[in-house]
Amino acid sequence: MPYRSIRGHIRYTSRKPDRLGHERGREFFSISQQTDGVDVLQAHCEIDDAPSVTRDIVQAMRHSDSAPLDCSVRLTVGDEFEGSGWFRFTDKLAECETFNQRDGRISQCIELAAPVQWMQCHPIAGDGLLMRLYDLSKGPGKQHFPHMMLSSPDHRGATGPLLFKMGFSLVYLGETDITVEAGTFRARHFQVTDTAADLPEEHPPYNVWCTADDDYLLLRAEVEGYMQTRYELAELQYFETTAGITKARQPVAEPLV
Repeated sequence: MPYRSIRGHIRYTSRKPDRLGHERGREFFSISQQTDGVDVLQAHCEIDDAPSVTRDIVQAMRHSDSAPLDCSVRLTVGDEFEGSGWFRFTDKLAECETFNQRDGRISQCIELAAPVQWMQCHPIAGDGLLMRLYDLSKGPGKQHFPHMMLSSPDHRGATGPLLFKMGFSLVYLGETDITVEAGTFRARHFQVTDTAADLPEEHPPYNVWCTADDDYLLLRAEVEGYMQTRYELAELQYFETTAGITKARQPVAEPLV
């Protein structure tokens, strides 16, 4: 079977009236779709707004439903090391080994009533992969997912890393055509809701558009409220390796003419 690799660049911009369209950060990511049914997301994320955030993550998950297997996170905040951590998940346990500036060295081992459905390490590319959880066979509507984990409850992911339990809902609004810097694509439109019960501060309304295929690539995301930010896919490349030979391929979801 071929080994697929997807690489992209997401641009972070402001939607605030005094900074409309101003670039406030960027993300470079790759997704390796391995032949054993595992996807590995690697992402380098930069937020320029003070205090600046630099995040590097490597996150392994099942391709079929994005259920987490293991991941690592390293954070720099305000140009100073904030923390690094390693996470591992089974059907019955969530484990973490971490060191951060606030708490020092910490080991966590959490017994689970049910398997973790998603591990949110805060790369924006992951917000597209998250939408695999929604059961499309039930059509547009809302579905709740109570068994989630975060590496940080901060909206910018700028603390920790540590394991933080929560749940939230996904709303599916249907398909549409969407144009971003990387091209025009068929997209699925989702919203993330019902975060108030578990987060220290409710996350502002969040809309996500991802490719209408099995890749669930993030095309655009918009956060309302005090954040007023936009994330948009600026570049996209596909590669396929067969018998040791790697070739660039066109996206599975072909840009619309």
